[in-house]
Amino acid sequence: MEPDSAALSSVQPQADIASRRILRLALGTALSLAFSQIAAWQLSFLAPVFTLVLLATPLPAPTLKSGIKIVLALLLPLLLGALTLLPFLEHLRSVGVLLVALALFYSFYFTSRGGAAVLGTFMTIGLTLVVTIGSVSIDMLSAVAQGLALGAIFGLVFVSIAHNLLPDLSMGAPAAGAADSTQALAKAEPKEALRKALRALLVTFPLTFLFLLSSASASYIAVMIKVAAMGQQASVDNSREMGRSMLESTLWGGLGAVIAWQVLSIWPSLLMYTLLIGLAGLLFGPRIFQGQGMHPKFSMWSYAYLTMIVVLAPAVLDSQSGSAAGAAFYSRLFLFVVIAVYGSIAVAVFDAFWPATSQQDDRDDMSQVSQ
Repeated sequence: MEPDSAALSSVQPQADIASRRILRLALGTALSLAFSQIAAWQLSFLAPVFTLVLLATPLPAPTLKSGIKIVLALLLPLLLGALTLLPFLEHLRSVGVLLVALALFYSFYFTSRGGAAVLGTFMTIGLTLVVTIGSVSIDMLSAVAQGLALGAIFGLVFVSIAHNLLPDLSMGAPAAGAADSTQALAKAEPKEALRKALRALLVTFPLTFLFLLSSASASYIAVMIKVAAMGQQASVDNSREMGRSMLESTLWGGLGAVIAWQVLSIWPSLLMYTLLIGLAGLLFGPRIFQGQGMHPKFSMWSYAYLTMIVVLAPAVLDSQSGSAAGAAFYSRLFLFVVIAVYGSIAVAVFDAFWPATSQQDDRDDMSQVSQ
């Protein structure tokens, strides 16, 4: 009986750790969303998005230093892009488009080589928004930058609140050399990192270029955030089924958004809205966290939760202003599905011509996210 009791004693703390992270994800995201609805500044729906991105990874509670680093990772691409990329896009458009592609490639290569996925995601979002919106209106870009800054700051505040309410459980010290092996797994070979970054660029850049040609790109901020998230998903997930998981995450997130939208149409209440987002976190959470680490398909389910919020939250804000929120909700959802189908096809074509040289897949992904 002793071996069985020892096994149970080792499994129980791991289950407690996963349960704590799931509750923290649901609680922090729901509270952040409730606050963003009450505050209702421009792009306030980004606060729960940032809270979700940070709580969906097994990161420690953010410190002041790490919080500043995350905000800078979002705002510096905005500032540098406005100073360097926008003049080229205005006067030498072909050169500007090439520079945009190089900047996006670097953000994906940073993640593929073992950089923190959170920082890579924020860099990609900042770059995508600055080139698409800034090329239309500098004044509009200034308003978007302000909304992003407030969203990142308040998103971090609610991450800290969630960690204080549900602090991490103490874990045993890792085995000798475990940290070194984790670092080694997280860093892909240069050739494989190049391949993953190019695959992510193939997913993101054509859609970004289309938004560059549109004069109404400011109306598709939520869609551009989804495009940036898809690019980072392609740069982190190296599995053969990545294209299918990209589509599945969009469909599951869209289904959750439709159900929540229908419930809110029956009972339009902030309390109900908050409870629905918290319930979604409890449903998606067990498919994101597992034991002391991550679920094998954590990437798909975390992006499904992200998709649900990015589809739903702007529509709820639109309904408060009296606009045609229902039509905007379903048109946004349709665009999400279209770009997910494109992303899946792009990944499948790329993998057919340049297959992965190694299949470390989920080990690399989980060790990278834990950084």
